[in-house]
Amino acid sequence: MHNWTWQNWQGKPYLTCDLIAQPHGFFTSVFGTQTPETLTAALQTEAEVLRTKQVHGNIVLSPADIKAGTRALVASGAGAATDIQRPHADGCFSHQAGQAAWVCTADCTPALIADTRTGQVAAAHAGWRGTAQKIVPVAIAKLQAQGSRLQDLRVLLGPAIAGDVYQVGEDVAAETGRSIVSSDRGATDAAIVEHLLSLAQSPLLPDSKPGHVRLDVRRVNEIQLEQLGLSPEQVATAPHCTYQEPERFFSYRRTQLKQVQWSGIVSI
Repeated sequence: MHNWTWQNWQGKPYLTCDLIAQPHGFFTSVFGTQTPETLTAALQTEAEVLRTKQVHGNIVLSPADIKAGTRALVASGAGAATDIQRPHADGCFSHQAGQAAWVCTADCTPALIADTRTGQVAAAHAGWRGTAQKIVPVAIAKLQAQGSRLQDLRVLLGPAIAGDVYQVGEDVAAETGRSIVSSDRGATDAAIVEHLLSLAQSPLLPDSKPGHVRLDVRRVNEIQLEQLGLSPEQVATAPHCTYQEPERFFSYRRTQLKQVQWSGIVSI
């Protein structure tokens, strides 16, 4: 078992895990007004910030992609603030030391990935849509393309909505589940759901509402990583639920408000 520990910055708590040595943090709702440009200082001063405009897909961008796709939009009028247009993607990765990869989440899973040999990192925003499109394996493939080996990777799945409180339709469960189920298990949503419910350590739980189940998105990500070839010892999942811990985390499912908390990791 890996230890998850509360750290403090500016007298406020953020979460880390001893599985990863690279500076990292899953920040809580009390940092809600702060951006990665500020929060990076909690991890490493003067690291280059990498972030995108998240759209629930599976695109993972390099620092060069982000730089090329980011531009300033200057609002008209005296004293108007400059806005930033960022490229649409749900993950990013480093290619040298001193780069901080960031994602924001409310109930979706923030995944932070580190290479213990090269020091490079990646961050991914894995909601059910991104998980259905295997965004975490996509991020890992980006690191592999620049020299990472699977055995050197470590993955943290941060605070997110827990499966026992995340009610979804069978269509959502099946679409997500197809990312870990072979096609011979059936083509219909009902067949996929039935198969998933039969698994040991299933990512699904029954629900009393007809046509619905409870979905553990982080468990789907764990299974994707196992199928990719990572051992369970290379992956750690935070023992925290955004929905059930209102004192610590924003939850869109709980409040229907667009509020986010940030998670980041710095390459070394």
